[in-house]
Amino acid sequence: MLKGVEQVVPVSDFGAARLSLRVLALLIAGALRVRHVEYLRGDPLVERLCGLGRLPSWHTLGRWLRGFDAGWVKALLEVNERLVGDVIERSGLRRLTLDVDGSVVSTGLKIEGARRGFNPHRRKVPSYYPITVYEANTGQVLRVGNRAGNVHDGKASVSFLDELFDQLDATLERRPVLEMRRDGAFFREDVIDVLDAEGVQYAIKVPFYRWLGLKERIPECRYWARVDATVECFEQWLPVPAWSRRMRVVVYRKRVHHRTAKNYQLDLFDPDNGYFEYSAVVTNKEVTGRTLWFFMCGRGTHEKVYGELKGAFAFDCVPTQRYAANSAWQVFSVIAFNLMRALQAGTSERRSMNRKRRTIQPFQTIQTLRYRFINRAGLLIKPNGRQILDVGNNPMVRKRFQAIENALSS
Repeated sequence: MLKGVEQVVPVSDFGAARLSLRVLALLIAGALRVRHVEYLRGDPLVERLCGLGRLPSWHTLGRWLRGFDAGWVKALLEVNERLVGDVIERSGLRRLTLDVDGSVVSTGLKIEGARRGFNPHRRKVPSYYPITVYEANTGQVLRVGNRAGNVHDGKASVSFLDELFDQLDATLERRPVLEMRRDGAFFREDVIDVLDAEGVQYAIKVPFYRWLGLKERIPECRYWARVDATVECFEQWLPVPAWSRRMRVVVYRKRVHHRTAKNYQLDLFDPDNGYFEYSAVVTNKEVTGRTLWFFMCGRGTHEKVYGELKGAFAFDCVPTQRYAANSAWQVFSVIAFNLMRALQAGTSERRSMNRKRRTIQPFQTIQTLRYRFINRAGLLIKPNGRQILDVGNNPMVRKRFQAIENALSS
């Protein structure tokens, strides 16, 4: 997968491909800083993976990262594109479910490209605001783009979507049916125009803007269809004069037993009837409101992926003061995540999909994988001159390693 990297990323005496593998090994092992490379010195498995007899110091690795520019970051993204393209092709899926969202990465005051903006917990701290595309069925992160912290999530996503569709056309023999789930920041005319032009089935949260007149329509509803024990819905074609179009909008209300902090009651009903949290979704999917509710609930998996990227793959680490280098680090983090998902996909049984679009294979977190077979004591021995890894006599451990070996050799 890293073939050809030597020609497209910064040059080093150690070789760009070997240093790329070194960064991936660092992230998979659980390191959160570049300097943690020193703790892997002398590890024969890591040296064998990288094809090096001696691992570079963290100073060498840091200088190499600082040599990245925008062109080299783009080349690194192409490596990830080929990786996820292969996984999707092997899956044989005819429908892809894409979740698009951004997340905040706080930085220091002197970090290039960082700006004060959308950082709800640390408003005065400069940050990046990277955006990712997560494919819910295969569990792969298709694309990542680093951005300054002051960008509007929806306004800055149009060019990112164009790049995503170009990527799918370039890496897949045939484009599957695409469906996309997005939050209220992407409720914009230009975003919806792009999705309509590409034939994408979308479901987007609708903010209760005054100019939509949606809030005034809710009290007029006399019948709410049941979704589950606490959720009800109704739908209508909402005219949007500002955009010169009519859109299908499904409004949901969820009964709660207390006044919520965000006060979603909206002063629509007497609190004696209970408190309700309201939400609305615009869609062009031909499904019922009940099915649409569960479909949108599946977006929570993307948040869990962000949590794993930040907590286990150092996605929120800022290794240098240079924007391109930090962007490259985010791509390395995503590639490491995708590699571990691809490894599991090749060693586990498929399962059926559900309304929330769960992954077609049951994936374990990287923390579980590290405990089970990555950060595990082993011994390299050479019986009859052949080098093998002895992981002890535990039958469960042997069975797991044997299953991985069989899957990789098939």
